[in-house]
Amino acid sequence: MSFTEKLLTVLPPIEVAGRHVKRYHVTADPAGIAPDVEKAAYEILPELLPEPDGTPPATFVVLHRGNDDGAYLNAYSWVWDNVLHFCGASAGQPVLGCPDDDPTRFVRPELPWIGCVFELPPILHERNAWVRHLLTPEVPDLAAYLADSLPDGTTGGRS
Repeated sequence: MSFTEKLLTVLPPIEVAGRHVKRYHVTADPAGIAPDVEKAAYEILPELLPEPDGTPPATFVVLHRGNDDGAYLNAYSWVWDNVLHFCGASAGQPVLGCPDDDPTRFVRPELPWIGCVFELPPILHERNAWVRHLLTPEVPDLAAYLADSLPDGTTGGRS
């Protein structure tokens, strides 16, 4: 089996259900993720977000378009001051409980998986950015956190 890193694209943050959402897209396609898949993913996103708990309302998502029909949305939200909450959705992958191979029909599989090798690179960066901008300073700076993302590139070589 040959392994090839995928492309990682960073999009501007958006606000969803009162949370600031940093966005990472992963795909092998240089054209990016199809608009209909992106739209469907962001429509289910509110279902993946935790209730407010006093922690600055920040989330980062990884939307991954597989090489087959699969599409995956991983939502990682900061809760309890320094804890990462996870919830995910999948589409086009019947083995994960999706109704068919339609990459726009997202469902929420109840699996204990937090991401594949292509989806994990933002986690370390986001952990360090949260510490740098929210936990270390005397005055937390949510705006600085939201502006601090990985650069576009590939999913690998980011140690």
